[in-house]
Amino acid sequence: MAENKTKPTPVTAADFIDAVSDSARREDARVLSDLFARVTGEPPVMWGPSIIGFGSYRYRYESGREGTSCRVGFSPRSAEQVLYVGAGNPAQAADLAQLGKHRTGKGCLYIKRLSDIDIGALESIVRTGYAREPEGYVPG
Repeated sequence: MAENKTKPTPVTAADFIDAVSDSARREDARVLSDLFARVTGEPPVMWGPSIIGFGSYRYRYESGREGTSCRVGFSPRSAEQVLYVGAGNPAQAADLAQLGKHRTGKGCLYIKRLSDIDIGALESIVRTGYAREPEGYVPG
């Protein structure tokens, strides 16, 4: 079975954010990093080459694949911020409804600019995402 490429790296999140070429996306990434750290109580850790993660958990799927992943995180991509917060969780429905301009994918939340959204709703979404029991979660 192939090794998971998305694992903690020695690169600091601050150095990664400083290297984001678009100044608006870079500033939004700084705000997101502070928000995630405050809400989760966890320090930012680079997972793979482009995900800033907070906290971790072990997983094991029925297929036998297992590993470790960040509980929540985000990536400042060139087109938008991708937030890994378990979007689609029914407990997040009310917050997503008042969030503002966004789209969701399987577990991901996509935001172009933080100025387009309600930060309070985002904090609640991150909190709920961090508290959830992810798919394949292995206790302990």
